[in-house]
Amino acid sequence: MNTFLKQKGDYKKLVVYQKAECLYDITFYFAHHYLSKGDRTIDQMIQAARSGKQNIAESSAASSTSSETELKLMNVARASFQELLADYEDYLRVRGLEQWQVDDPRSHRTREVGKEHNDSAFYRDAIAKTSDATIANIAITMLHQEDYLLRKLIERLQADFVKEGGIREKMFQARKNYRDNH
Repeated sequence: MNTFLKQKGDYKKLVVYQKAECLYDITFYFAHHYLSKGDRTIDQMIQAARSGKQNIAESSAASSTSSETELKLMNVARASFQELLADYEDYLRVRGLEQWQVDDPRSHRTREVGKEHNDSAFYRDAIAKTSDATIANIAITMLHQEDYLLRKLIERLQADFVKEGGIREKMFQARKNYRDNH
């Protein structure tokens, strides 16, 4: 049998999704604990984090029938996380709080922890014991990691498309193979 709908794995097993879920949980906590009630930024930050996470899930679901949709949604996820990054940077800047530099030992430690932990429960527990500035800096560091992972995933998806083609090409080839053999 010629199958042309390639079923991909469970998106929840993707590191890029797991990190997105961690970022959503961190942002939900942060927005509700450190932003003033009635501040529109609460909803905007939570929605950006949710959009990033949900677009990864939706992209994965669409992947078997549309490489174009899969790529577009991964880019939407990336854009949502860029919006969230700007919100965290704004939070620190307007309050005169320190933003860790990339070579700061705290940034390095956060990157190392981020390589080992993709479980949102780990971060929910850890952030409950720290300051707003530290949470914002952890989120910023993780958002840079997420952006890197999304860029690499998008590059791979593009290469897969060039190598394997899209659904129309696969459908045509499956039909042609069937006709040739019957």
